[in-house]
Amino acid sequence: MTHAIVAGQAGGPEVLSYVPVERPVPGPGQLLVKVAAAGVNFIDTYKRSGVYKVPYPFIPGSEAAGTVEEVGEGVTAFVTGDRIATAEGQDCYAGYALVEADKALPVPDGLDDFTAAALPLQGLTAHYLINSTFKVEAGHNVLLHAGAGGVGLLLIQLLKAKGARVITTVSTDEKEALALDAGADHVLRYDGFADRVRDLTDGRGVDVAYDGVGKDTFDGSLSSLRVRGTLALFGAASGPVPPVDPQRLNAGGSLFLTRPTMGHYLQDAAERLWRSDEIFAAAANGSLKVRIGARYPLSQAAQAHRDLEGRKTTGKVLLVP
Repeated sequence: MTHAIVAGQAGGPEVLSYVPVERPVPGPGQLLVKVAAAGVNFIDTYKRSGVYKVPYPFIPGSEAAGTVEEVGEGVTAFVTGDRIATAEGQDCYAGYALVEADKALPVPDGLDDFTAAALPLQGLTAHYLINSTFKVEAGHNVLLHAGAGGVGLLLIQLLKAKGARVITTVSTDEKEALALDAGADHVLRYDGFADRVRDLTDGRGVDVAYDGVGKDTFDGSLSSLRVRGTLALFGAASGPVPPVDPQRLNAGGSLFLTRPTMGHYLQDAAERLWRSDEIFAAAANGSLKVRIGARYPLSQAAQAHRDLEGRKTTGKVLLVP
């Protein structure tokens, strides 16, 4: 037996229960992983609340790091004792989880388990956003929302390493300090940010806006773009964006709007390893600082969800079995 967090029905954090469950058994192509830490992400809250439809009861969590305890039939790339992480797991809010071997990311020796658990979803997201969704180059002006969040702090560092100018938004003085420490050039509050972006870019607008907030920032993000600028809407922390009239893109300057999702940027093993190897190597050598804002015992998953949804967290939130 082991323990896991189970959501019995759709609802608030109170539907999450810490209960004993059977330890899973790996099938063909799978790894049984002893979870060292699991990442807490907004997608977990969407599934718990019913915004994203899932069958109940279910165990949340797609991100974790840990040690391989058993390998299923046909697995040749990993052996017992290997350390792996994943952003594409299932039922990771648990002491043990099954991971498809082709979705497991090797963890280098220089990276501790907690950092490895904090990186997969947010690190791979940051990587695909600036290398593939919109290829950022030196001299680009970039607007990034929620600069003190888990993705935001990674994005600021990676964008500055490419030579971009980073304008970011935050909600508090504490978060402003974190964004500045990560390297942001300008840190704004959300109220009136589009006008400030225009001022900072001499009226031109930014080349790309990375928006993981959604409903509350979408209109301002569109208004912040230069002619033929790109809005990458990669999340909806404030709620989903209402339907958009495509004519708005024309009127705004032949704008580009995309709603990327990580699965479409991890199409095969080579793409997974390219992204994870670069992100893990940067964290291991210290050039990419990973802020773990909070660690909760697995049994306190409900409180972790409350704090995440209440925007009381910075950096990465982890659950530790």
